[in-house]
Amino acid sequence: MSIPKPLVQTNQSFLVASVILALLFHKAILLLPFAVGIWTLATGKNPVILLARRFLKKPANAYIQEDRDQQLFNQWIATICLGLSLLAFAFGYTVIAYAFSLMVVAAAGVALMGYCIGCTIRYRYMIWKHKRTKAVN
Repeated sequence: MSIPKPLVQTNQSFLVASVILALLFHKAILLLPFAVGIWTLATGKNPVILLARRFLKKPANAYIQEDRDQQLFNQWIATICLGLSLLAFAFGYTVIAYAFSLMVVAAAGVALMGYCIGCTIRYRYMIWKHKRTKAVN
């Protein structure tokens, strides 16, 4: 299964915008992308993508497609980083909180420019896992 690239980019833009707004105005705004991430991971349906799907001008299959499993992997990374950022802010570890938030901004921002760090991490993990199973057999 796949997701049209404009919808993936909409989700990435949502992450960048909401995290930057949170860091500039009020840290509680981080709860929004965190909640979207939790919902997505729990249900497999991203509310940002579901909303944006209504605005596609062409049929979904007319766009370049992105791998759904890869996007869920990336969502895991972003949600974990946002959760750690929220925890760090709650316990007063501001530098750590900013670091985790800025990792999400950097990863989503760079993905919007064409390089997916989550894809690289997943690819290397899959290679490692494959080599490990070959070594056992």
